[in-house]
Amino acid sequence: MDNKRIIIAIDGHSSCGKSTFAKAIAARLGYIFIDTGAMYRAVTLYALENGAITMGIVDESRIEAMLKYIDIDIRFNPARGASDIYVNGDLVEGKIRTIEVSNLVSAVSSIGAVRQKLVAMQQEMGRKGGVVMDGRDIGTVVFPNAELKIYMTADPMVRAERRYKELTAKGDNVTLEEVYANVVSRDKADMSRAISPLRKADDAIVLDNSTMSVEEQMSWFDEQYRRVTAQ
Repeated sequence: MDNKRIIIAIDGHSSCGKSTFAKAIAARLGYIFIDTGAMYRAVTLYALENGAITMGIVDESRIEAMLKYIDIDIRFNPARGASDIYVNGDLVEGKIRTIEVSNLVSAVSSIGAVRQKLVAMQQEMGRKGGVVMDGRDIGTVVFPNAELKIYMTADPMVRAERRYKELTAKGDNVTLEEVYANVVSRDKADMSRAISPLRKADDAIVLDNSTMSVEEQMSWFDEQYRRVTAQ
């Protein structure tokens, strides 16, 4: 493939395989993968563990005050062939994937100060190119000039079924109905928030992977990548 090192921005709905897709692309190209959703989950977990969220109620002012104490680090784990996320030196990769964090992350990520801090971190990480970054506002806010923007989506029930299999495989005690409700509520929260709502960038290419295999998605990506880097 071409040696030109570009920024690849992947936005889209929750549980449509953005991170898996982005990781595969990064491995294929030798790029750095940055899971921005994990960064917001990390802040949410910290808030939960430090009393800024109680009974499902998010205390925005307390979260804003504690941001200066949160250090987020993304480190490549050769044993997994993927990146792990750390908060203040502690590995939190497993903790941030629970249904409790999933139910609260949209509310936390809608806080202006949280987004300001993490967007600045993300922009610095991708400054030199050669990165694949996925999230909700990568192509619209973090890197509006990214050379390749992809907007991923899939049918809500398909996404819920995928997420349900993921969670139950890890031993989480959840129902499909509960996971589906979470998918639908996150869509609504992500698309209606006042700050950096989820939306398709005007120049993004839509990838609906409801019925696509991993191989089909990668073939689709190869075509888009060749088109962009040939320009």
